[in-house]
Amino acid sequence: MKRFHLASLAALALVMSSTAQAQTVKIGVMLPYSGVNADLGTQIDKAFDLYVKLHAKDIAPYKVELVKRDEGPPSGANAKTVATELITRDKVNILAGVVFSPSAIALAPVLTQAKMPMAIANAGTAWIPTLSPYIVRFSFSMWHPAYPMGEYAAKNLGCKTAAMGYTDFPPGKDSTEAFKTGFEKNGGKVIESIPMGNPAQVPDMTPFFTRVKDAKPDCFYVFIPSGSHASAVVKYYGEVGLKQAGIKLIGPMDVAPDNKLPAMGDAAIGTIVMGHYSKDLDNPANKEFVKAWEAEYGKNFIPDFMSAQGWDTMAAIFDTIKKLKGDFSDGEKVVDTLKNYKGNGPRGQVSIDPATRDIVQDEHAMEVYKKADGSLGLKVLGTVKQVKDQCKELKVGRCGGN
Repeated sequence: MKRFHLASLAALALVMSSTAQAQTVKIGVMLPYSGVNADLGTQIDKAFDLYVKLHAKDIAPYKVELVKRDEGPPSGANAKTVATELITRDKVNILAGVVFSPSAIALAPVLTQAKMPMAIANAGTAWIPTLSPYIVRFSFSMWHPAYPMGEYAAKNLGCKTAAMGYTDFPPGKDSTEAFKTGFEKNGGKVIESIPMGNPAQVPDMTPFFTRVKDAKPDCFYVFIPSGSHASAVVKYYGEVGLKQAGIKLIGPMDVAPDNKLPAMGDAAIGTIVMGHYSKDLDNPANKEFVKAWEAEYGKNFIPDFMSAQGWDTMAAIFDTIKKLKGDFSDGEKVVDTLKNYKGNGPRGQVSIDPATRDIVQDEHAMEVYKKADGSLGLKVLGTVKQVKDQCKELKVGRCGGN
């Protein structure tokens, strides 16, 4: 009897130990915390922190621990090592974040081997989810804004010809291919395609923009990795005289992120972007988000589309914690739950297409304008409802295998 009692106590202790371990879900956060692109990581990082602070009680008795590591340079050179350390040394239950596509591409085999779920909060090269069954993306594919931007430019902006300029790494090539596909399918013609340096540093864009000016397109579609690159695009657009020449500046939301608008000046006015978020979006969830953000970080630290993506990414992880009762021991179950996520966040209604593990969301054509108080904002010109990744829908290139 005593032996049975001791065995029972041992079994109970084991169960209690297992339960205690399951009470805290460790989230490995990979974002750029250093270098020229650190401001991109900051937007997502602050959103993660704010969501956890405001919603910790929603998952009680479970808790989360954010284990943060520097994603490293946009080349992706550091990502595989960082991911491996988070999985093997820090024993995280899920990875979240990743700003750069090369990082996501590099770490995909690690995820598959370790059966580790990854909730991507930014990296947008379309075919990334096809690289591992453990990737679920809560941000966007390059095709989400770029393909409808091509359609919109041809149908609504009177653009018969367009030049394209892009930062020369996978997302830039992906974005311009998407724009060209949508633009030329609707009667437009791309007459120039210009690589403009790498994402690790902001180049002198004068020769690229001068080439565009000489080509005299109706529109100039630009993709850059947002942040400091976006400020440079608007600066050179004004200095080289493209605006004065009547060449419309268009692109995805990366060209006119909310947090860079205050310093852009009048050269940005009239720029038209396609994207899923603006601080000015008129929906209840966004108003609550902006109010909470400003209360936590002040009105001078402005949220942008990456902040909204970070918020929704953490919301999906919290939803998964509740549904699985804190048990993240089976990576496949975690992915199955994440890929069926539906939510209402700052972007409005979002969901994951379970067939592609990619986001479904509204895309808005938005124009930079000057408000009554003299500040710059984004006004919605039109909306394409609940857009899926057209790269996978059309089975273009590497998207055809999913």
